[in-house]
Amino acid sequence: MKVLRIRALRGPNLWSHHTSIEATVLCIESENNINTLSGFRARLHERFPEIPVPRPEDHHEVITPAHILEHVALYLQVQAGCPVSFSHTAKAPEANTYRVIVEYSEEKVGRLAFELAQALCNAAIESIAFDLNDALFRLRELNEDIRLGPSTGAIVQAAIARGIPFRRLTEGSLVQFGWGSKQRRIQASESDMTSAVAESIVQDKELTKTLLHAAGIPVPLGRNVKTAEDAWKAASEIGTPVVVKPQDSNQGKGVTVNLINAEQVKAAYMIAAEFSNNVLVERYVPGHDYRMLVVGNKLVAAARREPPQIVGNGLHNIHQLVDQINRDPRRGEGHVSSLTKIHLDEISLAHLSAQGLTAESVPAQGMRVILRNNANLSTGGTATDVTDDVHPELAARVVAAAQVVGLDICGVDVVCDNVALSLEEQGGGVIEVNAAPGLRMHLQPSFGKARAVGEAIIDNMFATGDDARIPVIAVTGTNGKTTTARLIANVLDKDSKRVGLACTDGVYIDGLCTDTGDCSGPKSARNILFHPDVDAAVLETARGGMLREGLGFDRCHVAVVTNIGMGDHLGMAYVNTAEELAVVKRIVVQNVKSTGCAVLNAADPLVASMADYCPGSVIFFARDSHHPVLAMHRAQHKRVIYMENHCIVALGEDGEHRIPLNEIPLTKNGSIHFQIENAMAAIGAGWALGLDWSVISAGLSSFVSDAQTAPGRFNLFNYRDATLIADYGHNPDAIQALVSAIDNIPSKKRSVVISAAGDRRDEDIRQQTRILGDAFDEVVLYQDQCQRGRADGEVLTLLREGLGNAKRTQKISEIIGEAIAIDAALSNLKAGELCLILVDQVEQSLGQINHRIALG
Repeated sequence: MKVLRIRALRGPNLWSHHTSIEATVLCIESENNINTLSGFRARLHERFPEIPVPRPEDHHEVITPAHILEHVALYLQVQAGCPVSFSHTAKAPEANTYRVIVEYSEEKVGRLAFELAQALCNAAIESIAFDLNDALFRLRELNEDIRLGPSTGAIVQAAIARGIPFRRLTEGSLVQFGWGSKQRRIQASESDMTSAVAESIVQDKELTKTLLHAAGIPVPLGRNVKTAEDAWKAASEIGTPVVVKPQDSNQGKGVTVNLINAEQVKAAYMIAAEFSNNVLVERYVPGHDYRMLVVGNKLVAAARREPPQIVGNGLHNIHQLVDQINRDPRRGEGHVSSLTKIHLDEISLAHLSAQGLTAESVPAQGMRVILRNNANLSTGGTATDVTDDVHPELAARVVAAAQVVGLDICGVDVVCDNVALSLEEQGGGVIEVNAAPGLRMHLQPSFGKARAVGEAIIDNMFATGDDARIPVIAVTGTNGKTTTARLIANVLDKDSKRVGLACTDGVYIDGLCTDTGDCSGPKSARNILFHPDVDAAVLETARGGMLREGLGFDRCHVAVVTNIGMGDHLGMAYVNTAEELAVVKRIVVQNVKSTGCAVLNAADPLVASMADYCPGSVIFFARDSHHPVLAMHRAQHKRVIYMENHCIVALGEDGEHRIPLNEIPLTKNGSIHFQIENAMAAIGAGWALGLDWSVISAGLSSFVSDAQTAPGRFNLFNYRDATLIADYGHNPDAIQALVSAIDNIPSKKRSVVISAAGDRRDEDIRQQTRILGDAFDEVVLYQDQCQRGRADGEVLTLLREGLGNAKRTQKISEIIGEAIAIDAALSNLKAGELCLILVDQVEQSLGQINHRIALG
């Protein structure tokens, strides 16, 4: 078995809505049925006992090594703790070749799972060893290393529950929620509204305490110290017991509490000094350690934290008892588990020494031994939820503390005996205020009720009901995509929206071109959705990007499918028929929001059939008002768009709206039928978005299709009183539409300049000139620079073959080079004639044409 190609589908795709790894796999013919491989199932189970091996009765087909690879790659991730469930294997046209698709939650983990799955399958086939434990360890380690931590993950899950899209911006905890101008960002538990000034304040514990004290919030008194001797001097001034801690550390690092003599204070100073040049000594406030989480102006969670500790049994020493506790499956390293493993480090050993103990001491039965004074979860402590017990005045104090320093998300550390009482009546105090507070103790407390703190943060960032999505309109089809996308963008511009447009001509942000070339793929779509100045996104969505990487978004508000017709790019990427192409284009329809809409061409059967796959509503359009699909939809009181009395009519439950064709310049007073259909599609998109009809009409009437606004899309020129048309048409459907449009333009003689992309099928290339041969008097064939895998002269031969039975063409020329062919055609063009130039290098060819026209 050999993996020929592997790629990541990072958005909704041909197979599912899940992010997935897709691998093209070649199986050796002699091994292409696992039932013929003696002992294979037993060897596989020996190497991976947990895997459920598929059986032919489950699939109604032969089970191949590719199917086994699928299951192994999935279940390796499952065993490693990844939340994945989808997998599929599809037969490819080539013999013994399959496409294996397996969901992933982290792309690097998915890729590694495929690599390990291939090794495991080959080990079972060849009867060689495979270390499953090592494989799972590598997967778990990688997953733990790159997946979101518990705090960030909880916020992301809360966003998902509200339908808010998200994307990780780094492999760390920097995450964007929402799209365009509605986007917000977090890093761990900090939001983009977290003030850098506020962060700087809370990092300075002395300054924080001064500000809180000035606001009347109880805090322990203390001061900065410079030496160990100064630390003891400060302790003597304040009165023991005291706390010694770094002024600007976090997670309890370097903090030592309840110190009563010079030896303890000086030792604690040395520990704190390892973490900061600025050390603080302050009054020790007796009581329990509580963490209060403030989000916005609310206390959303509170937990009592206990320091790491063990209970003696009279048999085992402290080191052994710590090892027993660390075997708790809830305990792990860092912040990935609900509890953190306890380490007998320098601070713990020093604290034991202060109690007259060592790691080798054997505590008596029931003896409680505190391993360190601070109660942070990051050092092995535990947490008990007490949110419901907090006194209203105490809650008000911690909210005030967050507001004094200026933090929108804040962890306030309080020491007191009982949270059911106010701080003042029990002598408690706020000992610390923290930016980027850990959420783990509230999400998975050791004891008590978990709190929805992720939801509280999302609710503070986004108003109720706001899903942080800007309108996304995805446009696909065989022909007309770019013009329709540009037209929709113009309509949205008239609605005072800053529009992000991605199409085959580039990326445009509020009318400014920010990228050039073919930008109809998922990368450009994501770039637009990243942009903070975009209020609405219009995304031309080509088949290549969908097959290569999936969609660049999870859901769209409107999906527009212009047509499928005879298709284009057939014979590539396992898409060989128009029906298979329709399945690919249908991806955008399948991923419409439930409250969204698909705008579909009723006159194209392959497009009309997509209505059954739309989660939202459907608007059908067709020029023929009596088309059966349109008539049925209309009878059901659903929205339709059609032509009547030289107007485009939009009919729905809210009434009828008419836009005269003479008010839509794109259609040339209704003479260009394919532009009428493009206009209908744009009207449908505007209607689906709920735009005012005056806005839709203004967008249509102000749109000019020329070489500047829509390069290569039926650009009309006057050259020496002859009609010159430049178009990018490059498939039979487009050629037929152009011929139909030209039939409405009077001319003495017609000529056409054409080449063809070499990556099209032979029959598709011939079909283009078959159509042209019945409509043009003269045909100029040219060979362009990019033959896309064809031999020299091969494309020209196919084009000439298509003209073999031409009814109208009298003269055929062959020229090498697009520019030379254009010059030759223009040189022979006379007044009253018409010339259609099917350009390949759009920018260069239009520049050449404009230059010739300028010369006269």
